[in-house]
Amino acid sequence: MLTNNSERPLILLAGEIVAGGKQDRVVGKDRLIPPKGEPIDLDVFCVEPHRWMGASGLFGGVSFAMAQPSVRLKAMADKDQQAVWDEVAKSKNSVAVAVPAPAAQALAATSSYAKTMENRAVQERVDAVAAPIERSYDKLMGELRAQHAVGAVVAVNGEIVWADVFASASLLEKYWPKLIRSYAAEAVSSWTGRAKWGTVPSVAEAQRFLDDFEARRESVESEPGVYRNTEMIGRDFDAFILTSLLPGTGFNVHIAKMRQ
Repeated sequence: MLTNNSERPLILLAGEIVAGGKQDRVVGKDRLIPPKGEPIDLDVFCVEPHRWMGASGLFGGVSFAMAQPSVRLKAMADKDQQAVWDEVAKSKNSVAVAVPAPAAQALAATSSYAKTMENRAVQERVDAVAAPIERSYDKLMGELRAQHAVGAVVAVNGEIVWADVFASASLLEKYWPKLIRSYAAEAVSSWTGRAKWGTVPSVAEAQRFLDDFEARRESVESEPGVYRNTEMIGRDFDAFILTSLLPGTGFNVHIAKMRQ
């Protein structure tokens, strides 16, 4: 359950991690929570399959904050708890191979996705990927603001896999620290050694990925006067569009597009 006690609407993105209770969870879909409203049921998926006990019924954020794209994909598109668990296990096993033996032993002792990604050795690997991109982004922030940059296209091992697009540059900037670490975690957990470092898709390829919204199937879920969530399934992609229906709005707040 979640209550927004603030004076402003709250944005929740699929993949945001809440830790605590009897199991750690990830938010299952993008949504808006109106201010000063009644408690609402959250759509969540467990990312800690082997724990069912806790000292508190309360949840809180974690430093890692956002699940990597492959886990977000299973929650948003598949909407299947077992698929989420399978992806968490796959990610945990992959990062265990990439860290020293003592850290790998520690990872084997937990089923928690959050604890896996907060492990010091895993964090060092994620930092190695994320830090240079963060520095580059910070350096370019003024230019990006001037160009009204509102999103990012993500490639891992030379393949475009994901895009996050926001309503404004300021919203992208607020989410960027969470997102860049989730993208870096995807790179660490999916690195096979076969792709060449430095392989980067062209701007034209990224633009084609962003432009293709030719859907074979479309479904809409709406909370009148609050938000609309549109799922578009194409030939090789799944996209989700969160639209604000709050008074005085009517614009797209966030678009998540993933390669299937």
